[in-house]
Amino acid sequence: MTDPRLISIEAFDYPLPDGLIARHPLAVRDTCRLLVRHGDGSLEERVFADIAQLLSSDDMLVMNNTKVINARLRFRKGGGDQGARIEVFCLEPVAPADYERSFASRIGCSWRCFVGNSKKWKEGSVTMNVDVAGEGTVVLTARRLRHEGASSVIGFEWDNDSVTFSQIIEAAGELPIPPYLNRDTEESDLTDYQTVYSRCV
Repeated sequence: MTDPRLISIEAFDYPLPDGLIARHPLAVRDTCRLLVRHGDGSLEERVFADIAQLLSSDDMLVMNNTKVINARLRFRKGGGDQGARIEVFCLEPVAPADYERSFASRIGCSWRCFVGNSKKWKEGSVTMNVDVAGEGTVVLTARRLRHEGASSVIGFEWDNDSVTFSQIIEAAGELPIPPYLNRDTEESDLTDYQTVYSRCV
């Protein structure tokens, strides 16, 4: 087995014809295509509804019940409409480090994030006004606390302690769909882009 530290990301480059990209899920989810690799190495194309026929009694099935959050936040430098656009993509919580506690935070939290247009945000903070249902307008402030390789730790604060971070990103964030879909996020993605087993943290 190859040492994971020696694996190159370039080894996973492959052509992806535009016609084979499913930009939206099928209406009936279990009719989607399923690629099966048998023990002898042979491949077979089936549909997901066949999965029960393909499993044996000693197989282990791992279910992904994670929910994709509205992790992309778009700020404007200077807070107005004319400043440079700064995109903050939340990856994982730092403080509190637990997802549930971070989402429930009412006094601020910090996350490891990718920052788009990072060169335009060298110091200071960026803000945005967020309309939170039932709470009115909340001012969200983001500060870059430190760099960590390709990512940064971003501190978030807001001016209403009756609002949780979960409410903030639900109202202000966008669902991050993969760039290979070559389209903008749509309203239908809020449900269609989730696994049918997903649940909120």
